[in-house]
Amino acid sequence: MTVDIPLPLGLDWVTAPEAWALSAGVLTVTAAPRTDIFTDPFSGAARRDAAVALTVPPDGDWQFSARLRVGFRAAWDAGALIVRYDDDHWAKLNFEQAPDGVPGVFSVVTRGRSDDAVGGPAAGDALWLRVSRTGEGFAFHVSDDGGLWRLVRQFALDGPGAVRVGIEVQSPVGEGCRVEFDEIRLAPTRLAHLFDGR
Repeated sequence: MTVDIPLPLGLDWVTAPEAWALSAGVLTVTAAPRTDIFTDPFSGAARRDAAVALTVPPDGDWQFSARLRVGFRAAWDAGALIVRYDDDHWAKLNFEQAPDGVPGVFSVVTRGRSDDAVGGPAAGDALWLRVSRTGEGFAFHVSDDGGLWRLVRQFALDGPGAVRVGIEVQSPVGEGCRVEFDEIRLAPTRLAHLFDGR
C-alpha cells in the first residue's frame, strides 16, 4: 500500500508494515504474518522483522505515549511503544494477547538478549502506553483512561549512538493483526514521580 502522507511526530519506518493509513488522527498499522522483534534469552536466536517506525526524541527528559487498540487474532499479536539504540539495545512495552487468549501488558528489555516480563491482564479493548526518559533511565507506564498511570517497569538502557523512540506491531505466530494508535504524543516533560500515576 502506498501512502503519500507523513507519519505523525516525524516517525519514519525502519521496517515497513504490511499496510498503514492515517485518518482523523488515527494511525492504523497492519502487522505482516509471523513478524516479531525479540532475541531469545536462552538460545540467542533473534527476530527483527516486525514493523517499526521511529523518531528522534527531544534532548533531556521526555515522555512518549499513545492509546492502542489491537485486533487480536493469535497469541503474541501486539502493538507496542519501543525505545531503541540499535538491534541489540532496545526495549518495548506491548499491548499483547497472551497464549491463553487474554490481552495484557508485556514488556521486553534487550541488552544483547531479551528480558521478557508479564505485566498482567488488560481491562478493556483500548490501553494507553507511555515511555518516559528520566535522566539515564526509562520507565514504562500503562493507563486504562489516559489519566491515571500504573508503573510496569523501570530500567536502565544504553547503547551506541542516539536513542530513538516509536511504535511497533507484531504477529509472531499469526497471520497478522491490525493496530490502531491515537492520542500519540511526544513531549519534553519530566516524569513527576515514578509511582504517582501522573
